[in-house]
Amino acid sequence: MVLASAYAERLEGGAWIARRQEPSDYWIGVHSGLIKLAIYNASGRSCTLSGVPPGGWFGEGSVIKRELRKYDVATIQPSLVIFVPSATFHALLDSSLPFTGFVIRQLNNRMGEFIASIQNSRLLDVDARVAQSLAQLFNPDLYPDTGRTLAISQEEVGLLAGVSRQRINQALQNLEKLQILRLSYNQIDVLDLERLCAFGQEQI
Repeated sequence: MVLASAYAERLEGGAWIARRQEPSDYWIGVHSGLIKLAIYNASGRSCTLSGVPPGGWFGEGSVIKRELRKYDVATIQPSLVIFVPSATFHALLDSSLPFTGFVIRQLNNRMGEFIASIQNSRLLDVDARVAQSLAQLFNPDLYPDTGRTLAISQEEVGLLAGVSRQRINQALQNLEKLQILRLSYNQIDVLDLERLCAFGQEQI
């Protein structure tokens, strides 16, 4: 049923996947690349809610409630995105206990991620916010396919953390000096994931 109804689409970086206030017709997954969930106001200012790396799924809450989507979705990198129709999602939810369990765990972990994001944005300094934005991409429950090497530019990290490119560069260099990560062209190698996840937590 899923194979017959779902489809995948290759999108370039900066492409729209779904728009705020449009029907939530699909449950969406990321096969490769990187996308972001964000809100844009009329003046063009944005607030990034989350990044989703390969292996991540999102939008189940809006699909369950059959409501209009509450955020915009766009690619940060060229991405292969999977679309599962709402009708297929609900059929699985009604008939498969393992799928229902997966969705419950997904919703619980997503709630925890958003609570942590609000906490970090209000209580942490910039270096710690950058570290935590990267650390969120390594949540094994939400993003099981994330390896220790992230194919991501400093500008793309800035989009996730909501920090200027100049300040991102300084924050990443500070983390590199601490041997938490290693920087190379459009790539970040995480050397110590435990320290990355804990970085800045003493400020809370």
